Amino acid sequence: MEIISVKIGGSPISTLDIIKERRSIHTFKDQEVDIELLKEIFTYASYAPTHYMKEPWKIKLYQGKGREAFIDSIMQSYQRIGLIKNDDSPKTHKMIDSMKKFLLTIPHHALIYFEIEKDPVRYEEEYAAVCAFIQNAQLAAWEHGVGMLWTITPYMHDKAFLQDIGLDSETQKIAAVLQIGYPEKVPRNRGRTPIENKLEIID
Repeated sequence: MEIISVKIGGSPISTLDIIKERRSIHTFKDQEVDIELLKEIFTYASYAPTHYMKEPWKIKLYQGKGREAFIDSIMQSYQRIGLIKNDDSPKTHKMIDSMKKFLLTIPHHALIYFEIEKDPVRYEEEYAAVCAFIQNAQLAAWEHGVGMLWTITPYMHDKAFLQDIGLDSETQKIAAVLQIGYPEKVPRNRGRTPIENKLEIID
């Protein structure tokens, strides 16, 4: 298995550098990431902080031909919720074909979900832990030259979509869908707002 590490000036970069240099990737090479490397990435992600050691994150990983039914469910959801017209016009067919073609260029789609806690405090704890898992996954992936895009999309809130993919909207919540693959292009560093603009110090 070939591991492609992200390096600066030929030297391995530190964790702090990875945090700063990671980018959200929007275009991917036509190359799958080895499943063992993906397992390693998600294993590192699982060291996220988790209340009561519940490790609430669960993953549905769609790749290869497994992407096709998943993408079909996305298109059906978009039509249900009105993002795509629900008609038989050539324009609608062209839009659906274009969107499906784009989504099929993404080697892996990782749907991250968790069991819904009825207690609102516990729910927030679980959701926060899952978000930490997702960020850890992005950082671990970047270490190996793998890019990810953390997406929050309307179909995640479509009960019929959840049913289509085998989830129960009453007991399970989709936190995000990660688009994963080797970067075709890495966006430039846009910087960040100085932390002094966000920090209130109370002595």
